Amino acid sequence: MSERDIRVLVEVVFVPEHSRPGRLVFVYFITLENHGPERAQLLERHWLIEEAGGATTEVMGEGVVGQQPILEPGETFQYNSWTHIAHPPGVMRGWYTFQNTLGERFKVEIPPFALTLPAGEPRMLN
Repeated sequence: MSERDIRVLVEVVFVPEHSRPGRLVFVYFITLENHGPERAQLLERHWLIEEAGGATTEVMGEGVVGQQPILEPGETFQYNSWTHIAHPPGVMRGWYTFQNTLGERFKVEIPPFALTLPAGEPRMLN
């Protein structure tokens, strides 16, 4: 089993009702799809959150939203979480560490996605 057997799909939404100047909140929705021939378990996550101006935050930990899901062949797992940045636009990227049935670990890249204000949204000044 390899990284290309797990597909990561991402959608992101700006949440103005929870945002304020210097703290812009985004919710991201993740779908993980197992296109491989065997079971895989998500063990860890590693995120890099980059903001305009160069600030970068690194987030690492076990599982996602308190879970270490097991994906059988053909199964999907969906979750959502959130982040905030002070200076848009931002970009999130990273990887998940999975383990196959033989105990072998492999990384699955999370494609970069933008943290931007929607067109027409007033810009929040600090």
